[in-house]
Amino acid sequence: MTEQTQIRPFKLNIPQAALDDLAARLDATRWPDENPIPGWTQGVPLAYLKELAAYWRTGYDWRAHEAELNRFPQFITTIDGTDVHFLHIRSPEPDAMPLLITHGWPGSIIEFLDVIGPLTDPRSHGADPADAFDLVIPSIPGYGLSGPTPDAGWDVHRVALAWAELMRRLGYHRYGAQGGDWGHAITLELAAVACEQVTAIHLNTLLTLPPDDPAAAAELTPDDWARLNRMLQAEPEMSGYAKIQSTRPQTLAYALTDSPIGQLAWIVEKFMEWTDSTRAPEDAVSRDRMLTNVMLYWLTSTAGSSARHYWEAAHPSRVTPTSRPATPTGVAVFAADIARPVRRLAEKAHNIVHWSEFPRGGHFAAMEQPGLFTIDVRAFFRRFR
Repeated sequence: MTEQTQIRPFKLNIPQAALDDLAARLDATRWPDENPIPGWTQGVPLAYLKELAAYWRTGYDWRAHEAELNRFPQFITTIDGTDVHFLHIRSPEPDAMPLLITHGWPGSIIEFLDVIGPLTDPRSHGADPADAFDLVIPSIPGYGLSGPTPDAGWDVHRVALAWAELMRRLGYHRYGAQGGDWGHAITLELAAVACEQVTAIHLNTLLTLPPDDPAAAAELTPDDWARLNRMLQAEPEMSGYAKIQSTRPQTLAYALTDSPIGQLAWIVEKFMEWTDSTRAPEDAVSRDRMLTNVMLYWLTSTAGSSARHYWEAAHPSRVTPTSRPATPTGVAVFAADIARPVRRLAEKAHNIVHWSEFPRGGHFAAMEQPGLFTIDVRAFFRRFR
């Protein structure tokens, strides 16, 4: 390998000065007035965020979570001019299947910490060792420990090409892929650009839209329409973040990169709206997991570069999308996810061979319901080993 294509070991070690700076900024927060309408209707409530910020300042232990991350083998390699950070956990089982897992926004590799053990070493978790995986879990360029991207053009297609190159460098010539949120779009694209290598894909996000064809619309059941309408009704209220990130990500970046409270609120709002929670995000995800996820954005100053992913999607450089292959596709639907797909519509666009519905869990499936996520991933890929 050349110096540019080398795979370099990585260990997370944030300078104490960065943690001291965070503490000082939290202490100096300039708070807004309280919203006169109670609850989350207009965003994160002041009282809730103050209490969460106090815990972040005095109760949360970054070094403990840094050490937890460092228990897993981490690496960095340069692909197409940008650094790509990734976890690479080999199974103790000799016939483990390689599996690439991709996060989305505002997620990170933190989403998958609770499924790494069960997926790589099922024997030690009371499951069949034949279901073992070698896991590759990268940080999308522009996100977290991959750091800001140095140039424009990092859209879904370019990330998929980078993933194909990453797996080639690791010596994996046949592998599965899994993803949710942006990870689902990247996974679909990876199956198209590396169709000879990608055996099958598993998704916990899949967007289906109401059909334009009246005949196709007539085939939909009341439950199908209930799913579609839930997404369509929620979209105007919940899409403000996407409109800003797809039009003015640089302006947003100044606020989020300078203010940890701003970064915290921007992400926590989504954990409230997208998870299986009713009173607070902690109904679905622990505070420490959520704060560690926020820390990866804050400590790496990637609020802006991750937001640019939306700008790239809204300003595509390619006129025609990559054609979709007939890659076997599994879908796991979690009940609290707002954008629950309709199977009969999904089957018109994808080679659906596996479909699971779960009564609990939301958008951050591996984080909220690691047990259900693990069971479904094992069950789907079992036939492709």
